[in-house]
Amino acid sequence: MSGFVANARMYAVAPAAEEAWRALLAHACAEAGLDLAYVPYPAPRPLEELWRRPDLGAVFMCGYPIALRLADVVPLAAPIPDAPWAGGRAIYRSDLVVRRDSPWRRLEDSFAGHAGWTVEHSHSGFNAFRHHLLAHRRPGQARLYARATGGLVTARRILDAVAAGEIDIGPLDAYWHMILRRHRPELLEPVRVLESTTTAPAPAIVCSPALPADDARRLRDALLAAAGRPWFAPLARELCLAGFAAVTREDYAPTLARDAEARAAGYPEPA
Repeated sequence: MSGFVANARMYAVAPAAEEAWRALLAHACAEAGLDLAYVPYPAPRPLEELWRRPDLGAVFMCGYPIALRLADVVPLAAPIPDAPWAGGRAIYRSDLVVRRDSPWRRLEDSFAGHAGWTVEHSHSGFNAFRHHLLAHRRPGQARLYARATGGLVTARRILDAVAAGEIDIGPLDAYWHMILRRHRPELLEPVRVLESTTTAPAPAIVCSPALPADDARRLRDALLAAAGRPWFAPLARELCLAGFAAVTREDYAPTLARDAEARAAGYPEPA
């Protein structure tokens, strides 16, 4: 099968990481008998346009837009982060970061400051942060932060804005955070994690419904079997990856429940 594309933009945090993803996807595709063309898709090009392409063969997509049906895709498998908090499951969370020299020690300390978030269809950059803040709100309290800025789009922009003092706190996808620490630890020197959110189903590798069902099945099987292949270990080290788990659209329902809870509480955005 040809004419379909692969991309790992969500977790291609540095050139070496993108090369490792590219190699991993190539191995999985070869085992599945597929010939997918890896297409670079660097930020700040909008991910929504990538996800809506009819020729998706193997592309990362956040689970919240999968549940929202932002694009018509078929979830195949999700990464299992090689982290104690993942417990061998395909889950992730958001790390709420502040400047390392900040005096804050509790999340409540940050409420006098300036929060930032990415985009409204992001779980790690918006939905998880908003839901995490619900426990701190009081009846009739419209907002927690003195200021809030949205539309920062990417985790890297959140990181840079916190490091530069443009915002005081913001959410980072914790799996993205791990991979960045491996490849570009110097970028994380100015920040520290103040608190982390509860876990949620990890973003999935998805394909277009146009990919023949038998091809999609073989690709899913190849990803699920990857951890047992001889080529996996060196790539997994670069990607902080323990393996993959099968996922369906229904697995991402918890993200919708957290959205509904926030909206019912009159809290449409993390602010």
